[in-house]
Amino acid sequence: MFMLYYYSVDSSVSVVRVSAPRDEACEFHAFLFILYLNTKNMRKIKLYIASSIDGYIADLDGGLDWLSKYPITPEFNYGYDIFFESVDSVIMGGRTYRDILNMDVIYPYESKTSYVITRNKISSLKENIRFITNNVIETISDLKEKEGKDIWLVGGGEIISMLLSHDLIDEMIITYIPTILGDGIPLFLKSKKDSNWKLINSQSYDNSVLTVEYQQIV
Repeated sequence: MFMLYYYSVDSSVSVVRVSAPRDEACEFHAFLFILYLNTKNMRKIKLYIASSIDGYIADLDGGLDWLSKYPITPEFNYGYDIFFESVDSVIMGGRTYRDILNMDVIYPYESKTSYVITRNKISSLKENIRFITNNVIETISDLKEKEGKDIWLVGGGEIISMLLSHDLIDEMIITYIPTILGDGIPLFLKSKKDSNWKLINSQSYDNSVLTVEYQQIV
């Protein structure tokens, strides 16, 4: 659930050479170095999620039983371990958080800082679980500016739509499960604005699972 992925990293850096007056060269090069560091350390919010091939992330009741036939295993790890280590924070909606708590599993993001977007604060004694009840966009924008690894947007649909509408999602890694649900909770709800994306990676597997990775064109 939520966590099937083939991961690749492009660490190349494009350098644009610009002529500058000799007496300004030192200052100009320092500026380029600072710009490079800022770009290199910029955190990304990545939507990383599983979907049916007809575009649903859960059934009408929020159930995920349809994913049980495609668990992460040593044979089909889908690069999940690498992706998990590339993030230090997760963002999710209140319903997604409650659904996870209701499952008979250990909280899967224990080693990360969890930010839960909810209208009503939920009780938790854990310091690494924080609740965002107001000023959501400002809080998430500030979170991107802080130092750290990338941020995993776990779901759900309303949160995805909200962040898409404010251009806060940098990449989308969607793993399509070869199942048609017919109805359910859609991956993409209606958004207030359009956006354009380019395909940067794709991977198919012997069990007919397909992972695609998109980066927003800005």
